[in-house]
Amino acid sequence: SVPGVYIGFTDKIPFGAFMNKGLTMKTGQTHMKRYTQKLLAKIDSGEIDPSFVITHKRPLEEGPELYKTFRDKEDGCIKVVLKP
Repeated sequence: SVPGVYIGFTDKIPFGAFMNKGLTMKTGQTHMKRYTQKLLAKIDSGEIDPSFVITHKRPLEEGPELYKTFRDKEDGCIKVVLKP
């Protein structure tokens, strides 16, 4: 799931390898406006803990560098949190 970030080259998926592994893929748009407030409330209350996807926490100044890390799928980067 990649809400709000649409990575490039989605049309270059290796479908042969994908099919050989017997994988299933489903796609669709995320209704961000519908769910954001409810999800944030659940995170604030501790009902949901999304921290397992956060791989990098850095100061805001490192944002441009970390965007490249995320874009290029380097250093195991999944989700970045930038702190002002």
